[in-house]
Amino acid sequence: MKYCRFLDDNQVKYGMVDADRVIELVGSYNNEVSIPTDRVHFLNEVQLLCPVDPKQVIAIGLNYSDHAKEQNKKLPEEPMMFMVSPSAVIGPNDEIQLARDGHRIDYEAELAIVIGKEAKDVGEEDASSYIFGYTCANDISDRDLQKKDGQFTRAKSFRTYKPIGPWIETNLNPQSLSVRLKKNGEVKQDGTTKDMIHSIEKIIAAVTEVMTLYPGDVILTGTPAGVGPLCLGDEVEIDIDGIGQLRNKIIG
Repeated sequence: MKYCRFLDDNQVKYGMVDADRVIELVGSYNNEVSIPTDRVHFLNEVQLLCPVDPKQVIAIGLNYSDHAKEQNKKLPEEPMMFMVSPSAVIGPNDEIQLARDGHRIDYEAELAIVIGKEAKDVGEEDASSYIFGYTCANDISDRDLQKKDGQFTRAKSFRTYKPIGPWIETNLNPQSLSVRLKKNGEVKQDGTTKDMIHSIEKIIAAVTEVMTLYPGDVILTGTPAGVGPLCLGDEVEIDIDGIGQLRNKIIG
C-alpha cells in the first residue's frame, strides 16, 4: 500500500495512492483511526507533500562499499549515524535552494526507512516490526562544510536539503532494490540495496540503542557510488524499485 500526504483547499490531508487516484483518509495513516473516505482525487491534480512530518531524521554514512571507495574512506565497522535537522525536509517537486555560492553541493540517492511505532533498544530480529514502510530520499550535502567541520550535520541540514517522497510503500522487501538517480535525464547513480554494508535490521538496532524513535521518524540508509555536484537549474530524479520517483529542481 502506498500512503501520501497532500494539500487540498490549503489543508494537509492523508491518502492512499491507487494507480492514478488518491483516496482520502480520515486521520493519518500511521494511527488506528485511519479510515478511507469516499473522497477521491486524481493524483496529478493534488500537491503531494513529504509523506511524513518527522520529529527526527537520522542518516547513515558510508553504507555502500563503492561509495566509501569513491570518497577514499574506510568501511565503518558499525553503522555511522548522524542527525539531520527536520527543517531540511521538503517533498516531491519542491525546489532545492543552494545555500552557499561556490560550494560543492552533491546529490545522494537513498532508501529511507519510515518508523511505525516507538522504538527503543530494538533487536535485529525484531527490527522489521517497527518499520511502517519505505520511501525515497535525496541526501543533499555541502562537501566544503563537511571537510571544514569534520562532521556532517551542518553540511546536510540547510533548509530544502532533504527531499523525501513521493509516498510511503508499506509492502516492500528492501533486500535487493535498484536505487537510481538521474540528473537532467542522465543516469548518475545506479546501485542496489543488496550492496549495503549494514542491513536495515542492523541499522535500526544500532540507532535505537542510542535514541528512541517515534512514528514518522526517518532513517536514511546510505547512498551507492556515483554522487556528484549540483548546479542551478539542474533537475534530479530518484527512482527506487517498488516505490516510485522523487523529482526536484535546483534553484539559487
